[in-house]
Amino acid sequence: MNIAILSRNKNLYSTNRLFNAGTKRGHTIHVIDYLRCYINIGKNKTAIYYNGKELDNYDAVLPRIGASQTSYGTSIVRQFEMSGNFVINKSDAIIASRDKLRSLQILAKHGIDMPITGYASQTMDIHDVIEKVGKTPLIMKLLQGTQGNGMVLAETMKAAESVMNAFKQVDADILVQEFIKESAGIDVRAIVVGNKVVAAMQRVAPAGEFRSNVHRGAATKHISLTQKEEEIAINSTKILGLSVAGVDLMRSNRGPLVLEGNSSPGLQGIELLTGADVAGEIISFIESSSK
Repeated sequence: MNIAILSRNKNLYSTNRLFNAGTKRGHTIHVIDYLRCYINIGKNKTAIYYNGKELDNYDAVLPRIGASQTSYGTSIVRQFEMSGNFVINKSDAIIASRDKLRSLQILAKHGIDMPITGYASQTMDIHDVIEKVGKTPLIMKLLQGTQGNGMVLAETMKAAESVMNAFKQVDADILVQEFIKESAGIDVRAIVVGNKVVAAMQRVAPAGEFRSNVHRGAATKHISLTQKEEEIAINSTKILGLSVAGVDLMRSNRGPLVLEGNSSPGLQGIELLTGADVAGEIISFIESSSK
């Protein structure tokens, strides 16, 4: 098979693992920097070019689009789709998963449970938003935040007002979210490929930190998911229109709660921790899906 991986850097762990997993199985793998791609659009012919050459049709295209390059990256992914290529995670699904509010709206519509979430534009509405969400403490996060950036724990109403005012000063959109006390600083990352969870780990924030991001020093632990957790992770991936995703969950007193779905989950931490061959599972999925 002729497979294109859309990635900024072949030497990134996840990209390199996918490249090696594909070549090991006899496939021809091309790593393409999507920011170096450009599109020529015309009535009779629309084509994608890279390094001055038109890109040929691929048996499969695997996007690894960085969060800061979502707009341009998904425009390239969309053109591959429109040119008839089999794309693992389509552009609309990537966009939906990157928008925290939109993804929660989609998941809630399909009955997926999550922390109660509020969204408002005006600081004058903060009291009512908090009343609908629950009570302080609560989480306030930027819609476009990643890896724990733009996320604040507001312990009091006054703190929540101050945070919202600060965010609105820079014209930032924020979510106000229920604080799950029993899982403070702890979440679960499940990697879903097709119709199964291929790896899972628990992330525990360091003392004094409520964000369980590995980039912020969270400890990781290999765990097994319950059947319900697996079902929710798989269903959330399908609902968002993704084929490969990292789904973040919280274990609450009322059951598993979905936090978000990531269309380009990192493979390094979870592969090294669990020993799972996630890259191989993704290549296997491509083989079975593109026939």
